[in-house]
Amino acid sequence: MQGSGTKADLLLAGRLAGGRFLSRYGVLAAFLALWQMSSSMGWVNAAVLPPIDTIAAALWKGLAGGSLLGDIAISLQRAGFAFMAAVAVAIPLGLLMGQVRAVETALDPIVQLFRQTSALALYPVFILLLGLGEASKIFVIFWATLFPLLLNTISGVKEVDPKLLEMARVYGATRLTVFGRVVLPGALPSIFVGLRLSATTALLLLIASEMIGANKGIGFQVMNAQYNFQIPLMFAAIVTLAGLGLVANQGLVMMQRRLCRWSDR
Repeated sequence: MQGSGTKADLLLAGRLAGGRFLSRYGVLAAFLALWQMSSSMGWVNAAVLPPIDTIAAALWKGLAGGSLLGDIAISLQRAGFAFMAAVAVAIPLGLLMGQVRAVETALDPIVQLFRQTSALALYPVFILLLGLGEASKIFVIFWATLFPLLLNTISGVKEVDPKLLEMARVYGATRLTVFGRVVLPGALPSIFVGLRLSATTALLLLIASEMIGANKGIGFQVMNAQYNFQIPLMFAAIVTLAGLGLVANQGLVMMQRRLCRWSDR
């Protein structure tokens, strides 16, 4: 009786796990299956939209042979440097603007002007000023990633419960204590939203910047493969970029859960 009960429990647990998997990944699995079937059965031109298994083979060949690894390394270096520079500027500035009205009043007009200006539209200007080298590529990524993080940091500071601030002051907390114990923890969820948006933006701008005047990187690989009609390799590079984005986003989600355990956001 106990053995049959254990088997039934295992079967039920397996069904529940399968149900959770299908509810989360079912649509994605169906999309990939439809893609594979459409290309394999000739519903679409396989030369333009290769089957999933062909793309997977090209991805494996690129990774195992090392041709994609160098591109991944240089792309991560560009995006990572620009992202960290944006973090170093946006978070302190956002915390300051969110708390000091005079600073926000003085800087908000120029922030609003710059954030409405497309980074891609300014890329030719950056090239003229900084050249076609690494500086212009890093700066255009920095420019695009700066504003989502800055605005979310400001918003997070302003959303801190005023009652908590008042209570801390009533109990004699210093400004530094209020900032460290109330303002910063209260703003963290919004800051992490900005970090995730900025990380995604960094990868998007990375591809655009590498398509102009680059001879290495994932964006260059996409353009080069398309130019040489190596379509599976082109899709393999795109899949690599998507994978990097997923890894970056999941890493930030895990960090947020660890640092913001008290928040359900």
